Amino acid sequence: MKYCVVYWSRHGNGKKIIDYVEQKLKDKNHEVQVCKTDEVNPSSMPDADIYVFSAPTEAFRIQKEMRTVMKKLDNVDGKKYGIINTHGMKRDWLGSMEKMLSKKNMEKTAAIHFKMGKEVNDGNGLMDGWESSLDEFIRDLQ
Repeated sequence: MKYCVVYWSRHGNGKKIIDYVEQKLKDKNHEVQVCKTDEVNPSSMPDADIYVFSAPTEAFRIQKEMRTVMKKLDNVDGKKYGIINTHGMKRDWLGSMEKMLSKKNMEKTAAIHFKMGKEVNDGNGLMDGWESSLDEFIRDLQ
């Protein structure tokens, strides 16, 4: 199966998540192409069976570059996707991501969010056990 993973990361947590997803998918002999938001053209996305979009919440919204990519997607009707959101708030923004992608007639297969904050093991990073949560997300992707 072919995956295209598009992400944006400011502090490295999103990149850490995507690196983990990429390795797990490659371990299962899947083809994976990883791109930062500024490396893709939303009107001509790389060919894939499943797309994964990962972005943090900034200023009470999905990060601006990711919003632009998702809003400008073209030729993705019927394609499957998974979404990942990192945030430091009480609520996640997966619904906002899903709304943008449903307007493109895409089909959600998996969604996960990670709350960042004071209770985390590295100050402003991922909480203990994030890998097992991400393993479930990866299983749901397929």
